[in-house]
Amino acid sequence: MATSFREEIDAEGVALITLDRPERYNALTFEVYRELADRFASLATDDRVHAVVITGEGKAFCSGGDVHDIIGKLFERNEEQVLEFTRMTGELIANIRKLEKPVIAAVNGMAAGAGAVIALASDMRIFAQRARIAFLFTNVGLTGADMGAGYLLPRVVGLGRASELLMLGSTVDAPTAERIGLANQVVPGDECLPTALALAQRLARGPLAALATTKRCLNEEWAMGLDEAIELEAQVQAVHLRAQDHRTFYDAFLKKEAPRFSGETDRA
Repeated sequence: MATSFREEIDAEGVALITLDRPERYNALTFEVYRELADRFASLATDDRVHAVVITGEGKAFCSGGDVHDIIGKLFERNEEQVLEFTRMTGELIANIRKLEKPVIAAVNGMAAGAGAVIALASDMRIFAQRARIAFLFTNVGLTGADMGAGYLLPRVVGLGRASELLMLGSTVDAPTAERIGLANQVVPGDECLPTALALAQRLARGPLAALATTKRCLNEEWAMGLDEAIELEAQVQAVHLRAQDHRTFYDAFLKKEAPRFSGETDRA
């Protein structure tokens, strides 16, 4: 069981993961990275969980790597040990993206460095009005392409804007994040988590197998040509057209009722 963050699973099957070091603005430690990476991996086979919300306790979402508990200690490690660490941080992001369940970031406050990339890796981001985000790696002498940010950010905001954010390391406020497509929605601070949970609950009640296939296709089609992508979509849609959830929709439509999907998670 994780000790570096809190987790609750509600009746709708939404897992709420709360980073819980508010006195350090939820800065990450070696332990937090490891436990988060492992939990996102295990969520793939946790049938209790249909969607995930990640947020931070207190005033911040996540301020990135802890200056004392990570950055200072990395100077004491050799090249191989440092590479082991950077691969672990990337593993966390990969596990978020590979999880074929919706992941919503409730960005309740500052998301900086690694915290910004965790939010970026989520499928959708709800920002509090006071929230800010900064890919500040170059400000501390590190490459802005860290933990997959160089791969993910251009696909969310475009190459030019991603170049600006990763090279300058500037802090972006919530309205700007929404304008450039980095925030899906901006809400008052006290509505951030409830809005994210409501969105996750809506998704958790949806056709889980179809959502899983959608996320997998979004991930895989980035590296495909048009013809290859269209063929993939033809094949997976042919499976879903004959699956129970689609039949459930059709039967409900004929009865003029809302569909109640099966909750099955096997995707095409």
